Amino acid sequence: MNNDKHLDTTPFDPKELELPRSTEHSTNHEIAPGDLPRIYVASLSDYNNGHLHGTWLAATDSPEYLQAAISAMLAKSRQPDAEEFAIHDFDGFGDLQLSEYESLERVSRLAQGIAEYGHAFAAWADLHIDDDSQWDRFEEAYFGYYDSLDDYAEQLADDLGYTKLLSDTIPEYLKPYTSFDSEQFGRDIHDSGDISISDASHGGIWIFDGRM
Repeated sequence: MNNDKHLDTTPFDPKELELPRSTEHSTNHEIAPGDLPRIYVASLSDYNNGHLHGTWLAATDSPEYLQAAISAMLAKSRQPDAEEFAIHDFDGFGDLQLSEYESLERVSRLAQGIAEYGHAFAAWADLHIDDDSQWDRFEEAYFGYYDSLDDYAEQLADDLGYTKLLSDTIPEYLKPYTSFDSEQFGRDIHDSGDISISDASHGGIWIFDGRM
């Protein structure tokens, strides 16, 4: 039987892919006001003298505002030499860990990114925690939220036309015996370094461009 359609047998190279960004799988960017990132800053002079003196601050404020609020907190200390502070607690930063002496500039940038994009931003920042110049590339790098790598691979195969290609090319009598191995497809793309994956705290994964 003659068939004008033929399968392309060129070996698959994941690095040749132009990976699309799916708007259908974007994360929920809205963070409830009560869940916005915040930090607890404490006076070290008080702490070293056995007293707890500090305050919770909205981390989304500017570094200048945070510094002013911290200075006001230190001014109310019972210690006359209260000049130094440390971050003794924080929440709303996802799985990101802040150091006691994290700069207010980094704290504010992280918090504002989370407020705008959700905890996917925290995951992206965590992937580049030592290179904060990459944080501003979140929108460029973010591919979306998916239930699993297999789910992403299936969507990607549809977006790239692979699913339709197989459907249009394979004869009907062979279709019951053929399937697209989306699990292996996903592993190949991940192993090639084309994507980076972060586990979402509520289940599922966030996927980013691994070439950035």
